[in-house]
Parts: sequence; C-alpha cells; structure tokens
Amino acid sequence: MDMDELPGPGPGDAQIQHDLVLPDLSRLRLHTLLGELVDRADQLVENERRVHRLLEAVVSVSSSLSLPEVLHNFVRASCDLVGARYGAVGVIGADRTLQEFIHTGMSAEECERIGHLPSGKGILGLLIDEPRPIRLHDLREHPRSCGFPAGYPQMRSFLGVPILVRGLPFGNLYLTEKEGGGDFTDEDEEVVVALAAAAGIAIENARLYDLSRRRESWLLASTEITANLLSGASLGETLDLIVERARAVAGARVCLLALLEPEEDASDLIIKAAAGPGAEHLRNERLSTDGTAVGDVMRTRRPNVYSGDVAALGFADGSANSTHLKDGSVLLVPLASGPHTLGVLIVTRRDIQGAFEPPDMHMVTTFAGHAALALEFVRAQEERDRLAVFEERDRIARDLHDHVIQRLFAVGLGLQGISRQVDRVDVADRVVGYVRDLDSIIQEIRRTIFSLQERDNQCSLRAQVIEIAEEAGEALGFEPQVVLEGPLDTFVPDPMRPEILATLREALSNVVRHAHATRAEVLLRANVLHRSVELRVTDNGVGIPENPPRYSGLTNMAERATRLGGTFSVEPGPKGGTVLTLKVPLSP
Repeated sequence: MDMDELPGPGPGDAQIQHDLVLPDLSRLRLHTLLGELVDRADQLVENERRVHRLLEAVVSVSSSLSLPEVLHNFVRASCDLVGARYGAVGVIGADRTLQEFIHTGMSAEECERIGHLPSGKGILGLLIDEPRPIRLHDLREHPRSCGFPAGYPQMRSFLGVPILVRGLPFGNLYLTEKEGGGDFTDEDEEVVVALAAAAGIAIENARLYDLSRRRESWLLASTEITANLLSGASLGETLDLIVERARAVAGARVCLLALLEPEEDASDLIIKAAAGPGAEHLRNERLSTDGTAVGDVMRTRRPNVYSGDVAALGFADGSANSTHLKDGSVLLVPLASGPHTLGVLIVTRRDIQGAFEPPDMHMVTTFAGHAALALEFVRAQEERDRLAVFEERDRIARDLHDHVIQRLFAVGLGLQGISRQVDRVDVADRVVGYVRDLDSIIQEIRRTIFSLQERDNQCSLRAQVIEIAEEAGEALGFEPQVVLEGPLDTFVPDPMRPEILATLREALSNVVRHAHATRAEVLLRANVLHRSVELRVTDNGVGIPENPPRYSGLTNMAERATRLGGTFSVEPGPKGGTVLTLKVPLSP
C-alpha cells in the first residue's frame, strides 16, 4: 500500500490524544495547589504562633505596675518575638537625650568593660529626631553611625521602633543581631510596633500608678504633720518633721527650710531646718533674696527647678557648707499662706536620680502649702500662749502694785511714825533702818513689776543691759551691780536703744582698761515724769587724772550723746573713782 493511501488522523484520534494528556496536567496542577495549600497552612500556623507569642508578650509587659519592671519585660519580650540577641529601651529626657538605658543580652562583665552607656547620639539619636521604625542591614554602613566604643559586642542588623505614650515620644526600642545572621523582616517590624503600642499603654498605667502612690505619700506626710501639731509639738519640732518627710517622700538627698525672720526688717532668709547627709551644717545659714534664685521664688510665689551655680541660690560667698548643694537638681518651692510668703522649701537631688518633673513640682507645692498653714498654726498658737503669759504677768503686776506695795508702804509709814516717838536713839535708828529696808524692798518689787510687763525678755532692753554687765564681769573679775528703774522696755524708743547700749559697753570697757576698780555700779533709769533716760556708770577705781589723756572711748560716748540730743559728763566720785553720766531727753 502506498503511503499516500494511508488514512490520516481523524477526529476520533485527536480526542484520544487529549484524553491521554489531561490526567498529567491535572495531577501537576493538583500537586501545585496542594503545595500552596500546605505553605498557606504552615504560614497560618506560624502566624497563629506569632500572635500567641505577641499576646503572651503583651500580658507579660502589662502584668506589672512598676515602670522599671514594665520596661525590662518589654525589652525581653521584644527580643524573644523577633529573635534578637541584644535589646534595649532608651527613655528620652527633657534635654532630648537618653535619660535611662535599660538593656538585655549583655553580661555584667561586658557592661563593666564598656563603661558609660549610650546617651542618644548616632543612629540612636536619629530615632529620637525622627520617631518612626528603622530597619538596617548593617549599623556600620549608615551615615549617622558613629561606631562602637571599645568592648562593645558585634552588632550588625538593627531594628528601631519609637515608644509613644498618649501620642508623645517616651523612648525608643533598639534591637540588634537577629539570630541566624539574617535581617529583621517586615513581619518582625509589625510585631514589634504592635508590642510597642501595648507597652505604651502599660507604661502610662505604671506612671499613673506611681503618681497616685506618690500623691498618697505626700498626703500621708501632710496628715502626719497635722497630727503632730494637734499633739502640741513646738515650732522647732514641726520644722524638723517637715524637712524629714519632704526628703523621704521626694527621694531627695538634702531638704532645707528657709524662713523669714519676723522680728527683723531684713529680707534675707535663715535656714531653720535641714535633713540629709551633712545638712546639719547648713542650719542657720543666711540666704540673700536680692537678685537670687531664692529671691525670684519669694517674689513670684511660683516654684522653680534650679540647676545652676550654687552661689546664685543666695548663699553667702565663701560658704563651705553650701557645697552639699552643688550637684544635681534643686527644687525651690515657696511656703505661701494667704497673702504672706513665709519662706522657701529647698529639695535637692543628685544627677543620677534625675531632674524634677512637673508632677513633682505640683505635689511638693501642695505639700509646701500645707506646711505653710502648719507654720501659721504653730505661730498663732505660740502667740496665744505668749499673750496668756503676758496677761498673767499683768495680773501679778497689778496685784503686787495694788496690794503688796501699798501695804508695805503703809507699814513703812507706821514704822517711821513710831521712830519719832522712841526715846532711845539706838532703837530709833534700828526702826529707821527697817524703814530703809522696806523702801529697798518696794523698789525691788517695782523693778519686778516692770520686768513682768516686758514683751520679750530675750530682746528687752533690761535683758541686754544685764547681758553686757555679765560680759564685762568676766574681764573685771567681779560682776557690776545693775539697777534698772522705770518702764525701760515700754518707754525707751527702739532707735535710741543701740546708742545707750553702745555707751554702756564703752563705759564698762574703760573701767576694765583704766580704772583698776574692785566695784562698779550701772544705773539705767527711765523717768516718766521728766521724760528722760539716764545712764550712770560708777566705779571705785583710781579716778580721772588731773591732765587726762585723750581717750577715744570718751569721745565716742560724747558724740553719741550729741546725736541723741542729750548730755554726757565724766566726774570724780564722792568717795573716789569715776562717774560717767548720759542723760537723754525724750520728745513729748
């Protein structure tokens, strides 16, 4: 049969060939689909595992209300999620640098070998300047990279994610060296970003809890001060309690309380209470308010965080004690009560403790307000007690004057009348002597009455005269006799007192240096009837020579008398010695 005569393929043959090829294609497609299905299933399983790990990480981060624990848990969970060998959280401070740096993955030996931890420069600073996720293949190849200091472990791959709290930057998460030597993936970034969002909520909760705990501590401190006042504590005990509680609650190194002196016209502050290491040496130090940080707080009545030179606080130049305040942050809070500013509460922290933040300022200001009310209460209570003492003194003085003195005076008059009727001279002289004794007793009682009417024994003119006489007695070898007559503390004007006291001090000094006396007497008399004040200093010394040398002390006393509009005289005594007399008239 010829080849041309062979039959060609018909329609039936094409169908047969199609039926033979179809099963092979179907099996190939089915195998491909099954492979894709398995991959999808594995991916779903891996995603489910990743979601479970993410949920576990969120629970771990949110399980604590302590901010340091939240940050540590966040770093460890982030490293576990993406397989990073090293991780850290940098907390951004007010100066846009890393205030805290919490890390994991490095041993204690490595940290000690490295020394100072990062402060927020290079790539870490880039994340601070641009708060968005960053992934790098190699840290060293980035333009912002500034290298690693000696001792740092090898770090190449990098993933950085910002941590936002209420939409504001709180810090950054840094992850390096992915396990296996690869790069961090998009999925790693997504997971860490999600965990960082949960961490931001946990951080805010921890901060709110810490804030409420500190507020409770400040309220407890204020309550303790109030209870201490109600128990009858003195002003000094209250001041010490205020600084001790403020230091403890604020976590401060030193706490000081500087108050205005109510008795002085000067505007300087005096440190009345101090707590902390070495703070006791700062007690009674004077703080100037003229152009100083303390003065600004007193004037504006607003708190201020101060971190400058300690001399600008207002301490006297050269005060070695003020070195305790040189390092760290200083919070100055006014003690304001109504329209009055009583002083300033000074709270200091070291640099490692961190600077004071606005919540700290608010809480310390509230505490200072309570403290100011406490001080006002104590002072008002002391004023009431002092007034009660004065009223009691006035009552005793009236009784002495109206009853005791009048009866003694009547007895003296009676004895004086009897002395005229006595024939024996010796008996009459004895009776007259008793009359003189009664006169002396009456004078002593009158001086006692004037002393009882003094407003403040420690600051009275009488007390100051006695103090000067006692000081002179140490140099003389004997104590001068002091006689005080009349209402000195109510009658002698305040501007005149320094001149009188200076004259007395100068006169006794002359007795010590020139008189060689064995007895001296000081008389200070306020004559209400003639409206004058007389100071007389008498001694039994060698007296004034015929041609006395020019003593500068006598010249000074004469000049003081002239300034007061009075007279000054130096005369020999009736039985030897010298009599110095200062007489000053008082304007009606």
